[in-house]
Amino acid sequence: MVDKKTPLTETKAQTAEQRPIRVALTRGWRRRCPRCGKGRLLETYLKIAQSCPVCKLNYSHQRADDGPAYLTILIVGHLMAPLLHVSFVTWRPEPMVLFTIFAVGCVSLSLYLLPRIKGAIVAFQWARHMGGFGQAR
Repeated sequence: MVDKKTPLTETKAQTAEQRPIRVALTRGWRRRCPRCGKGRLLETYLKIAQSCPVCKLNYSHQRADDGPAYLTILIVGHLMAPLLHVSFVTWRPEPMVLFTIFAVGCVSLSLYLLPRIKGAIVAFQWARHMGGFGQAR
């Protein structure tokens, strides 16, 4: 069991089962290194860095591919579609007003979620030893 007060660093004593997924996902959501929580995970808006500048974890094993985009579309669609229906039925706004508000809302929410979901997916891969993340350093 990992103590919540101590920072998560990978040592020789840690085994595959000792990578806590909740901590890793939280760090990935914040776009930080899933191992140390200090280094930047993303180099630019969506480009994954080559390695962590603090703990030197190699990120080249990540395979996020289209997963973040798919999950972003899924989340935004499931949030905005019911809101669109409820707002149309309740207030009956002009179609252009409704379109403008929801277009801006969908784009804004998508731009907010996309890098965070990508960070969480890379962190999930690290926590579950997927790809090359399970190999010894």
